[in-house]
Amino acid sequence: MADIKDKSERGGIQVIARAASILRALRETQTGMSLGQIAERVGLARSTVQRIVAALQEEQLVISDSNGGGLRLGPELHALAEAAQYNIVEHCRLLLTELTQKTGETSDLSVLRGAGMIFLDQVPGTHRLRTVSSVGEVFPLTSSANGRACLAQLPIEEATKLILNEWERNSIDGDLDALLEELATIRQTGLAYDLNNHTPGISAIGLAFRDWSGDLHAISVPVPSTRYAQSKSLVEAALLRTANNIKKIITVRVP
Repeated sequence: MADIKDKSERGGIQVIARAASILRALRETQTGMSLGQIAERVGLARSTVQRIVAALQEEQLVISDSNGGGLRLGPELHALAEAAQYNIVEHCRLLLTELTQKTGETSDLSVLRGAGMIFLDQVPGTHRLRTVSSVGEVFPLTSSANGRACLAQLPIEEATKLILNEWERNSIDGDLDALLEELATIRQTGLAYDLNNHTPGISAIGLAFRDWSGDLHAISVPVPSTRYAQSKSLVEAALLRTANNIKKIITVRVP
């Protein structure tokens, strides 16, 4: 009897682990996946994936894309993420404050959601001339420091889809090879740059990190371009220290 109970518990744990691997696979794509693609990504039989996905759909954790793009994360997961959002803001508030104290510049926290970066928190700089963005404001991915930092952390094929989609929506004739090369550099250095790309007169430096659930976030420091050259080295050093501090307080589970 005990053996049957143990096997049942192990089976339940295995199902949860497999469901989590499927959700993580879907998290990595912004364009949806088919059952076959999910099965290949997580290394499970298609029939197994189909059963688990059906259960996840009943709970609204997974939905079918209305535009025929395959399966995507569902609204219930987004609701859970929003409920936990205050945690990341709370944990990063001290880091933003320290960053602003060290640089005198504004510090921002944002999260990658869909096809843009949503601002979650901000600590204004101490200079009379400073940059300010509204919490909830959405920034593009390809022209902002926080967006580029997050793109660099995505698989190349996913980053490419997001880049091309953004350029198509905004009728931008961009140089994909040049941007992908820049993303490769960002992955090596850990820092992304926006030199008057998003907003004329404002430059920025940013870094990306994953939270406990694997969601991509960015911390960025926007600077009036007139002050950028003299602030660049200080901001870079402060951001790299912030990156080390993030590793200490956030344990990231990567699929």
